[in-house]
Amino acid sequence: MRHILAYFGNMKTNLLQQLQGELQALADPERASGMRAYMRDQFDYLGIPTPARRAAIRPLLKPLKGSGSAQLIGLANELWERPEREYQYAALDLLNMHSKELGFADIPALLSLVQRKSWWDSVDALATIIGDVLQGQHDYMDEALAHDNFWMRRIALLHQLGWRGKTDHVRLYSYCIALAHEKEFFIQKAIGWALRDYARHAPDDVRQFTQQNKSVLSALSYREANKHL
Repeated sequence: MRHILAYFGNMKTNLLQQLQGELQALADPERASGMRAYMRDQFDYLGIPTPARRAAIRPLLKPLKGSGSAQLIGLANELWERPEREYQYAALDLLNMHSKELGFADIPALLSLVQRKSWWDSVDALATIIGDVLQGQHDYMDEALAHDNFWMRRIALLHQLGWRGKTDHVRLYSYCIALAHEKEFFIQKAIGWALRDYARHAPDDVRQFTQQNKSVLSALSYREANKHL
């Protein structure tokens, strides 16, 4: 067992070094300054556009297929600790690429990432990954809805994005009403986004819901929900 752990530890160290080498080679300080300003100076950046980042690291991440969720989560956590934002993006690329290897038992680890270095870019990507893992189920989402961290509540609102006919609309509507009183911009926006997404599948249903609850929903949520209706 000790030999197996040492093997995976060395593999992870080597992979992290390779990833760092690829990303550092693409660093653009001038672009990094603009990216940092766009994110309100919350994170340092290397200054790498998304297409270039993904093209550079995909050959390193693709062979990890079959390595198991523990190794994937472990590597994602290592990347999450690096200071530049591109390393968190690399972790999200990794988890998204191999989301089929993740299971319900990995949701708490993913929710832990939600609460670290939180901003809309990482949180919304994790909402997609968590939604892919849940595959029509809602484990941990009621708890996330009641969490004191509003990014966790945003996850609860957004985890059904793209589910269309598999959407639990009763749950969706109850979540929206439960958080409709909140003044937080990212919650109001998420309510509208979640409803707008479901409206692509059930426009009449969403139109009726928003009309009936217009006095409860914020103006932003109502406007976003009805954007394409």
